Amino acid sequence: MNLLKDKVAIITGASRGIGKAIALKFAENGADIAFTDIRRDENMVATEKELLALGVKAKGYESDASSYESSAETVSEIYKEFGKVDILVNNAGITRDNLLMRMTEQDWDLVMQVNLKSVFNLTKQVLRPMMKQRSGSIINISSVVGVFGNAGQANYSASKAGIIGFTKSVAKELGSRNIRSNAIAPGFIETEMTKKLPEEVRKGFLDAIPLKRMGSGEDVANAALYLASDLSTYISGQVLSVCGALNT
Repeated sequence: MNLLKDKVAIITGASRGIGKAIALKFAENGADIAFTDIRRDENMVATEKELLALGVKAKGYESDASSYESSAETVSEIYKEFGKVDILVNNAGITRDNLLMRMTEQDWDLVMQVNLKSVFNLTKQVLRPMMKQRSGSIINISSVVGVFGNAGQANYSASKAGIIGFTKSVAKELGSRNIRSNAIAPGFIETEMTKKLPEEVRKGFLDAIPLKRMGSGEDVANAALYLASDLSTYISGQVLSVCGALNT
């Protein structure tokens, strides 16, 4: 399929995990890919090679999405290199889980900076060009815990809930310019991070999921492809849960 032929996408935090799955899915559908991560390491180099092997233009950028200055500089470089941006996927995120009683101010601030402020930082950089071209799709990766909360994740849940409010506000502000803004709320997705969880924790999650399986990065990527493509031209301001009916 070529659902994104001639499109250019920026994807943050895409050297591995969900971000990488989205980048590969977009490239398979014809999009040129500019992706970022906090450092240019072996994961970024490997992802870049995989994307290029799919026959699209692709480049990884070492960039701190939580920094406004770094984000502005990187997006400026991307526009010079790729000429335009049609799709922005704000995927960069971290966890610093703990009970609120034990949570440090540093862990609260860091999660807010990386998970929520990064969405502001990157979106600000693409707004004016998208408004000028009168088109664009902004996809923000939230979480089901941003909808219903989770003990031990007050910082993470708050950051992901903030993303949902941001997404809906941007959709209302920019709809008249044909710019769409949507969020994806993944549930329990199999990643390097979740593989490290104790078996009893994993079992607890599985017991709570009606489909009785964990999701994959490709499950989230398929949802992102739908929201990035012309299949969803009348969908904006929405939260699409990819969670096996966990959030039901």
